[in-house]
Amino acid sequence: MIFVLIKTIHLFSAFIYGGFLIVDNLFLVKIKKSFDTEEHAKIRESFMKYVRKVVPPSLIIAVITGLYLISQVYGTIGADGLTQFQILLSLKAFLGIWLGIRGFLQVYLKIQPLVFKSHVLPFSFVITIIFLSQFMYI
Repeated sequence: MIFVLIKTIHLFSAFIYGGFLIVDNLFLVKIKKSFDTEEHAKIRESFMKYVRKVVPPSLIIAVITGLYLISQVYGTIGADGLTQFQILLSLKAFLGIWLGIRGFLQVYLKIQPLVFKSHVLPFSFVITIIFLSQFMYI
C-alpha cells in the first residue's frame, strides 16, 4: 500500500515538473514571436511567479520518491551482471538525480548552471526518462 502511495506521489510530482518543461519549451518560446520583448518579459515573469512556487518542490519530491521506488524494485545483481531492467532503471535514476541536483542548486542555492542554461536539456532528459520507463519492462 505504501509503495502505491509513494508511486502515485512520484507520478504527480514528475507530471508537474515535466509539464512545466513541455509548456516552457513548446509554448512559451513561441510567445516571443507574438509579442515585443517587453511584453514577452512581463508574460513570462507572470507565469514564472507561480512556477517558482510549485515546480522546484515537485522536482525534489519526484527525486526523493524515485529513490525510494528504486530501492524497492532494483533487485539483486545476479552473477551475469545487471539485467536490462536494472541498466535502464540506473540510467533513468542518473538522469533524474542530475535533474534534481541541478534544480536544487539553481533554485535553492542560487547557483546558476555554467552550461545548458535553457530548459532544453532538462526537457530532453524528461522525454528520455519517459521512454526509458516504457522500455524497462520489455
